[in-house]
Amino acid sequence: MSLRNVLVIKLRYLGDVLLATPALRALKAAHPLARLTVIVNRGTEEILIGNPDVDEVVPLEKTSLMAQMRLVSRLRRRQFDAVIDLTDADRSAFLSWASGARVRIGFNDEGRWRGRCYTAVVRGGPDGHRIERDVAALQPLGITTPGAMPRLWLSADDERRADELLDRLGVRMDRKIVILQPGARYWFKAWPAERFAELADRLIAEYGCQILVGGSRGEGDLARQVAGYAKSRLIPMTDASVKQFAAVAKRAILFIGNDSGAMHIAAAVGTPVIGLFGPSNPREWGPRGERVNVLYKGLDCRACFHPTCTRGELNCMRQISVEAVLKVAADMLRQAAPASQLRTQ
Repeated sequence: MSLRNVLVIKLRYLGDVLLATPALRALKAAHPLARLTVIVNRGTEEILIGNPDVDEVVPLEKTSLMAQMRLVSRLRRRQFDAVIDLTDADRSAFLSWASGARVRIGFNDEGRWRGRCYTAVVRGGPDGHRIERDVAALQPLGITTPGAMPRLWLSADDERRADELLDRLGVRMDRKIVILQPGARYWFKAWPAERFAELADRLIAEYGCQILVGGSRGEGDLARQVAGYAKSRLIPMTDASVKQFAAVAKRAILFIGNDSGAMHIAAAVGTPVIGLFGPSNPREWGPRGERVNVLYKGLDCRACFHPTCTRGELNCMRQISVEAVLKVAADMLRQAAPASQLRTQ
């Protein structure tokens, strides 16, 4: 099948959009002349800016019914040959159907009505990674390829703005930078703030690192809380844009954080990553990269995944100790730089 005009829908979060980039690469490689349009949630579009596999990014906002109808009308006028919906949700399924494309591919793991919106329903394996799941959505088009690494493209301007941010924060470029990311979309996916602080103190004392405490613009209080718990000086960094953060992460010797979009961004730019996992399974959501490690206790969290956890102080994230994280971090720091550089002050 020859495609000239293709729509991909991914209405999820930053990390989800980034993990979809191998599927976009495979689609463009199979149909290099096709125009590829991607609809994403507003706030995640920066992930795809500069991506050579994407011709157009359309940010979608949850607006009025009239605005939604205008969007549907625009989609129909575009006359897409095919729609690949990587979201597995009702809203995206409706947009797929309303586009009028003759080929509409999507998931329907819950067996809901949305399966009728597609001409082909793809079933993702229960233990597969999200990258392979998204790539599997291309099989009805005859595209069968293993999932590659997620990619994020940084411009010279992104790099410059990252350097300006580090300079404004007082970060010394002659010292090693470690990023700690204490935030998570849900509280039960987060390692305790006081443990991040203890880890930071140990990394500074034992390896002479500078510690940046990252987070979204809404996580400033959490970053300051971690800095307040620590005995050493930590540097909160919660006002960076997505690409700014990515460029800063590229300059770091190590990233340590919860399962989050920031974790996937750091891995995508080649930063060594330690991912801390609890209720989410790293077999499905783990970071992909050459230098990544995860700490995961493998507890069955299905009984209390949301909205609360019944294990209290024995919950899966609290079972990850500071010593366990420090041990993995020490190994990765030794691999990343000569020992003589780790104590540079």
